[in-house]
Amino acid sequence: MLEQAASMFDGMRQMMKKLKKASYETNMKEFRNRNQALLKEMTDYTGDSEDSKSAVNQVAEVFVQRVKEAFEKRGKIDGTTQIDLNFFMIYYVFPAILMTEHKNARLLADVLCEKWGMTFKNSKIGYTDYDTLYKSFREKIFGIF
Repeated sequence: MLEQAASMFDGMRQMMKKLKKASYETNMKEFRNRNQALLKEMTDYTGDSEDSKSAVNQVAEVFVQRVKEAFEKRGKIDGTTQIDLNFFMIYYVFPAILMTEHKNARLLADVLCEKWGMTFKNSKIGYTDYDTLYKSFREKIFGIF
């Protein structure tokens, strides 16, 4: 399950570089198209289980471990990479999960957010949906970059 979870982060630095309203919209479409099968695998697994909370926990645990294994070197992830991973989760992964509109999408995002914060150092992050993020852009994210 989720063997390719870390592939969601392919092109991460490029997708976060000079993030503007138009590029965010384009990047999100590309991200969702590229990761459609993985997002479906995550949500289908939680929806097909009789115990959806247990299934959501399993998906979140496996996802976090796959990402950790892919990015750690000698048992650690450097600070810059961790910051990039955190922002990428906030801007792309969580909104894409919510955009699936699956009945367990919000629960999956909640549990994934919690497990992410427990697994990675200084990574107590939150999330929001795509529309809220998109509306927060002026021309640049929050008008500051």
